[in-house]
Formats: sequence, structure tokens, C-alpha cells
Amino acid sequence: MNLAEVQRSVATELDRIAPVIDDLGRIFEAAGHELALVGGPVRDAMLGRHHNDLDFTTSARPDETERLLKRWAEATWDMGRAFGTIGCRKGEWDVEVTTYRSESYDPSSRKPDVDFGDSLDGDLGRRDFTVNAMAVRLPGREVEDPHGGVVDLAHRVLRTPGRPEDSFSDDPLRMMRAARFAAQLGFSVDESVVAAMTAMAGRIEIISAERVRDELVKLICAPYPRLGLTLLVETGLAAHVLPELPALALERDEHHRHKDVYEHTLTVLEQAIELEDRLGGKPDFVSRFAALMHDVGKPRTRKFVDDGTVTFHHHDVVGAKLTRKRMKALRFSNDQIEAVSQLVELHLRFHGYGTGEWTDSAVRRYVRDAGDQLERLHVLTRADCTTRNQRKADRLRRTYDDLEVRIARLSEEEELASMRPDLDGNQIMEILGIGPGREVGEAYGFLLELRMDRGPLSEETAREELLAWWAARSVE
Repeated sequence: MNLAEVQRSVATELDRIAPVIDDLGRIFEAAGHELALVGGPVRDAMLGRHHNDLDFTTSARPDETERLLKRWAEATWDMGRAFGTIGCRKGEWDVEVTTYRSESYDPSSRKPDVDFGDSLDGDLGRRDFTVNAMAVRLPGREVEDPHGGVVDLAHRVLRTPGRPEDSFSDDPLRMMRAARFAAQLGFSVDESVVAAMTAMAGRIEIISAERVRDELVKLICAPYPRLGLTLLVETGLAAHVLPELPALALERDEHHRHKDVYEHTLTVLEQAIELEDRLGGKPDFVSRFAALMHDVGKPRTRKFVDDGTVTFHHHDVVGAKLTRKRMKALRFSNDQIEAVSQLVELHLRFHGYGTGEWTDSAVRRYVRDAGDQLERLHVLTRADCTTRNQRKADRLRRTYDDLEVRIARLSEEEELASMRPDLDGNQIMEILGIGPGREVGEAYGFLLELRMDRGPLSEETAREELLAWWAARSVE
């Protein structure tokens, strides 16, 4: 990318968003305030990327910003008022306008201190990276680039406007943002930035779990997550925010050679991404994070055997527990925790399929246990086949193809996705002459197991089996 290409990209994007920037520029200018398009939208405009979420910075204080936006927007909100930000929406555009500011962290605090600034240059100087420290003054559309962001954009490198140590002291989360932007943009990170991240990795501990989580999600859902994750591991940040990942780099023993689990994990993640068209084609955090965590139980379960092999028995179960613990610490939602943990626990199940020896009952249980995560389990299991032996890889793929064909056939014949016993709770109570209670649940569970073992039964057969089970239970 050269300067002429950057200029063309910016001009094209500014023309596209003119209905917003020209209107707001005139409104703020008439009120005696400065306004500039800033940060990500300017960077992306130079990269030829388009989006309708626009960030502005202004000399106006939040109350005045809110007053001016209400004259223009269809709706406004002020959840970010404490940080100087007022948001609004008009048509297809989502806009945030933030007062010039500076912020820094007390060494023992999890929340930044926010001070309002009085100049655009001062505001740009406190931003995280030079490629995000560019602005377009409005309504005149003059580009401001005091820290060489255009050059760094052309060289595809992340640098800080000032000393990285000062930037990361102001907000330690910026260290994770470096990894996230590397993953999103495919950029390299300046050596001085990497050195500061390595020296200051422990400072990330003062950042709230929620902010760390949000950066991690953005990194993992980026186009090049390997770049960001590798940076987190190499600088030591991962040891603080996701210690299970660097733990996968198991020490190699010259007498007990085994697969590099860390590299294998990154490969599985990339292969899962390649299969996301099965999940709708968009970045799927649950699927990606399950790929990243699927083997985290291996360090805890590694055993060296006398014949020179290495085993990891039950690493699926242990890994699911570790995944659940880590995601809780990072304040993920219960639904996300359960989905990812379930996939980690089930990721080895397919390997019992052999060359297709499973009974229909086993296939039903596979579907039942996967539940609404079945399609993601398909993706994870296929992605986990990373052997360099092409013949073995082809065999595994064909075997899983066969399993999916069997699942499809049984699903069509038996409605596997909504598998239920052949009798419902009311029928169970009527047949057994009992009221609601624990015994109804036990009977329901018995009939569900019977349904998976034998497939759909007639109501009469199910009734006979239920009565026989009840009689045997009564004798016991």
C-alpha cells in the first residue's frame, strides 16, 4: 500500500459516509466546537474497509454533545457518559462521540481515571497505536497524523504513539489489544512493543476479567487468531489470562517423543475456522474456543509408559473441567460455558466409532449427548484430525462421513433431534397409577434409554416394557 492508494481509499470512504460526517461537522462547528472522525474508522478507511459504526472525538463536554446529537439523531444513549462518550443512531449509522480525553490506571486499580483534554493532538497522543491515532477534522476533512500512522499502516506494523511502557502503564489492556489487532489486521508488532509487553505482562492482572474476556473474544474471532495467540504466549501474557494455552507446550523428552500439543491446538483452531461454512460462515466463538481448549486436559493427564509411548487418559473429562473453571473466571455466560465445555468433553467420542462398528443405539446416544452442539461437534472432530499421514487422514474423513450419513438417516427416520420416550409424563402417571414425583422422572429416564437402545416403539410395547420395569423395581 502506498500513499496514493491510501488517499484514494480515504476519499472514497469519506464520500460514502458524507451524510454523517458533513452534517455532524457543521452542527458542532456552528456550536463553536471541534469534531473529528477518529481511530478505527479512519484506519479502516485507509485500508479500504467499510462499516457503519463511526467514532468521533470533540472538544465539547458530554452534556453539550448530547444536546447537539439530539438535534440530529433518531435515538441517543449515554451509557459511556462517565468516560465522556455519548452514542446515537440515525438510519443505518451508529455513532459514538467522545470528549477529548486522557486516562491512566492507578497501580492497584481496575478502573481508569478519566480526564477530559482540550486538543485533538493531545487526544491522539494518548491512543493505543499509531494506526489508531489518526483523525479527519470536520467539516473540512483535513487528515491529522501526528505519529506516523499512515507509514505504519503501509508497513503493516503496530507501534505506540509514545513509549510503549508509558502506553501500557496508562492502560495495561493495550497489551492484549496489540495481540488482538495483530489477529484482526494480520500486522506484525514492533520489537519495542513486544519487549514492553514481555516486561509488563503481570500488569494485566489489574484489569477486570470482563475487559480481558472481551479482548480475547475479539482476538479469537479475528481472521488470524494464531498471530494474536502466539504473541500472548511468547510475551507471557497468556500465562496470566489463559494459562492453559502455554501449558500445552509440553516439554519434549528425548526418549518419549510425542506430538507438540500446543502447535496441534493452533492447527485444530485453523482447521475449525476453515469448516465454519457448516455453521453459517461467520466467526463462531464457541466452536473456535472449543478447538483452542479441547486438549487442555493433557498436561494434567500425561503418563509415560514403559514401551516409550505417552498416554493422556481421560484428558477430555479433565479438559472440560478446566475449561469450565477458566471460562467462569473470565465471566463468560453460563450458556457459552456449557456449550464449550460440552464440546471439549465429547471431542474424543468419535474415535470409538472405529470403522463403523457402532450400533444404531450408539449413534443415537452420540446425537443425544451432543444435543444442540451436534454441528459444532462435527466441526471440532473433523478439525482435530491433524495427521500428516494422508492415507490415515482420508480414512478418518471417510469414516466421519459415514457417521454423518447414519445420523442423517436415523434423524429422518426417527426425529433424533427431538428424541423423547414413546410415552410422556402424563401417560406414565396414568399407566403406573402414581402422581408427580421422582418416580415419574425415573420412569421417563428408563423409557428414554429404551428408546435409544431399540429405536421408536409402539405405544403398546412401551406400555408393556414400562410395566415390566415397574414390577421389577417394586420387587427390588
